[in-house]
Amino acid sequence: MRNLEDELFPSTPGKVKIERAHAISRQFHRCFASTSTMFLWALFLIALTASYLSFQSFVDTSSKYFHASWGGMHWERQIRNSAQPRRQNGYSVLVTGASGFVGSHVSLALRRRGDGVVGLDNFNSYYDPSLKKARKALLSSHSIFIVEGDINDSRLLAKLFDVVPFTHVLHLAAQAGVRYAIENPASYVHSNIAGLVTLLEACKSADPQPSIVWASSSSVYGLNDKVPFSELDRTDQPASLYAATKKAGEEITHTYNHIYGLSITGLRFFTVYGPWGRPDMAYFSFTRNILQGKPITVYRGKNHVDLARDFTYIDDIVKGCLGALDTAEKSTGTGGKKRKPAQYRIYNLGNTSPVTVPNLVAILERHLKVKAKKNVVEMPGNGDVPFTHANISLARAELGYKPTTNLETGLKKFVKWYLSYYGYNPRGVRNL
Repeated sequence: MRNLEDELFPSTPGKVKIERAHAISRQFHRCFASTSTMFLWALFLIALTASYLSFQSFVDTSSKYFHASWGGMHWERQIRNSAQPRRQNGYSVLVTGASGFVGSHVSLALRRRGDGVVGLDNFNSYYDPSLKKARKALLSSHSIFIVEGDINDSRLLAKLFDVVPFTHVLHLAAQAGVRYAIENPASYVHSNIAGLVTLLEACKSADPQPSIVWASSSSVYGLNDKVPFSELDRTDQPASLYAATKKAGEEITHTYNHIYGLSITGLRFFTVYGPWGRPDMAYFSFTRNILQGKPITVYRGKNHVDLARDFTYIDDIVKGCLGALDTAEKSTGTGGKKRKPAQYRIYNLGNTSPVTVPNLVAILERHLKVKAKKNVVEMPGNGDVPFTHANISLARAELGYKPTTNLETGLKKFVKWYLSYYGYNPRGVRNL
């Protein structure tokens, strides 16, 4: 038998080196084969992962497309149908803020006279969105299509102008309210400045460029104490952030008019009121609180002077908007370039008859047949101004603007609508 030494040490010299060399070679080949296999598996896994990610991206994109609130052949058909004028030489008007107070009224007036109307509204929650949805339902009953979207959405705006060659844009979308700016200042910059610029960018690039009428505000007169307020008065002393954004809007629109040839008309509204109004307005909240037996806060100016406003009924404002649209000249740009100077205008739209807030309350008490519980306090420094009073001679001469509704008549119509909409019975008790 071979001894242990023979087992451990082979008798043939050099055999161990050869066997070791073969073993190393075999291990190398096995390692190389294993590495190659792993490399191939790695490539396979990378390709599989890439394919999965690409598919997932496709699914996500498709999902966003199919679940978007706008887009598609049916949506485009609705847009075209709504924008189609029903009268000879009628307009195709894009109304932003169409489910808002002024926007809904003007949209209905345009439709009733045979113009094509497409609305755009983001239905934000600054005040009860259900009221905006109710206005939308009213517009829909008159075959006016409302796109739910934001004026800051440049892709949406580009798509709308691609689908319809709008002749006019009535820009009424904005963050409204003077006092809310203290709570949420960013919303004013987002809507009233950034949103305006996004819309103007879309208009300047549209072919054809539309004529633009937009809502400025009487608040731009700020701390001006010369009355009545004229379009020639200074507007460089705003008393609120809201006023500052509207003043900025006037400067921005002038810039786009000058550089790109956009025809632009700005309308300075003076305290608009009436049916389907905004719940944050004093006349609206007073009505609600009086009916609910809650006290109302009546602000008073310095030296116990009553605040006064140039209250303007919604129907008169609508007439002013239509007058501005009807007298607007065509824009002069093409391909985003100005060919010649374009029309630029600013008008006051008011009633020219300021009424004090206590008188407003007295009128509401008569129509509601309920006595108000009043808390009279000094006006805080929240951006409100003590009075407004419009000089409308320019609008009268150039737009044919002539307000015809006094506050007594207008509030009577508002109260009638309010009691009906919110379900109050003749005794003033709400039907729940």
